[in-house]
Amino acid sequence: MIRQASRRSFLKGSASSAALVALSQSVPQFLLNASARAAQSAGETILVVIQLSGGNDGLNTVIPYADDVYRRSRPLLGIPTAQVKKIDQYVGLHPAMGAFSKLLEEGRLGIVQGAGYPVPDRSHFSSMDIWQTARRDVTTAADAFRATGWIGRYLDGNAGAGADVPAMHLPSGAGRLPLALSGQSPHATSVQSLEAFKLEDGGDPRIRQSIQKAVAAKRDERDELVQFLHASTRAAIESSREVQEAVQRYQTDVKYPDSSLARRLKTVAQLIDAELRTRVYYLDLDGFDTHSSQAAAHAGLLGQLSDAVAAFMHDLKQHSHEQRVLLMTFSEFGRRVHENASGGTDHGTAAPMFIAGGKVKAGLLTPHPDMTKLDEGDLRFTTDFRGVYASVLEQWLGVPSEMLLGGRFSPVKLLA
Repeated sequence: MIRQASRRSFLKGSASSAALVALSQSVPQFLLNASARAAQSAGETILVVIQLSGGNDGLNTVIPYADDVYRRSRPLLGIPTAQVKKIDQYVGLHPAMGAFSKLLEEGRLGIVQGAGYPVPDRSHFSSMDIWQTARRDVTTAADAFRATGWIGRYLDGNAGAGADVPAMHLPSGAGRLPLALSGQSPHATSVQSLEAFKLEDGGDPRIRQSIQKAVAAKRDERDELVQFLHASTRAAIESSREVQEAVQRYQTDVKYPDSSLARRLKTVAQLIDAELRTRVYYLDLDGFDTHSSQAAAHAGLLGQLSDAVAAFMHDLKQHSHEQRVLLMTFSEFGRRVHENASGGTDHGTAAPMFIAGGKVKAGLLTPHPDMTKLDEGDLRFTTDFRGVYASVLEQWLGVPSEMLLGGRFSPVKLLA
């Protein structure tokens, strides 16, 4: 415990100590925890989650092109058979997902069909909360406020002491931290760009020199608070320097598409290569609430997702990180089987999830919902999404899932 006298002496301390206090306010908090270089390629597995916000139309993503019900239900939106990127004699990918089709051929993409949960909720907010918490009883704003996310609960027990930020959110805009990352303790931070890792000195070399002098100045070793702040600030400066140097050294022959998702995934690739010990990266792609004029908008979104993820996977492979990264996509629900009168689709139920990485079990991992057995015009889910989470927790992150998910769910075999 720090002595009260030490606190007083600190508050009355030197100008250099005051500089440390000022500096501590301008450095991202997670850089105060540890040096990025400390990982030394520890080989820890990494999870990348992409949230497809709005409710992705699964039937026009993984398309049952040979199904008569699909054809009859979508006279305008149905994708012509000749354009489908065929997987087998029944289903195939949307024509905009050529990059995903190639990943599938390369053995680096798995597809979970019919992901959902019992008694589905068609509200964006409620269903997203259910997916993010892995709790079916989260149905009100008050419940969601009190809840913790499935990743947040994992981090509560497995974040580790003295590590870099355990989880990182790279939002498409200024969105709040996803509920999925919320735990009893804060383990995640939102980062808009690599600029967040830079020590802010206003571009003035004199400020940086003053900071460096303040950090280098000799301290009273008896003053525990000053010593702690000194060590933390020095670690922050070192981390900032090492991340920036690692990013400057980073080279890739992979050409990323010019999209927000691709730029953020490139940032993730750079941070992984910089040896941060972050275990979870969380991103989002919005715009899937396609009630009207769906065809072109949905094609653009699926192309953006497919091209960005494929570039990311190729980049990871080039830098020898592909074997320790697993990428997972999800959406809060799918769309109804029948198209509506506005050239779109309304809120539905089950939808596919994509799993990508160097160690995935490639291909169709679960069966497609039976198109002849609908519940009031909606698909019946074939796979409880919590079974996918159980697989991620047990097979990839290496922890028991039952306590974290609030029950035992049969894992889906995701890894080869």
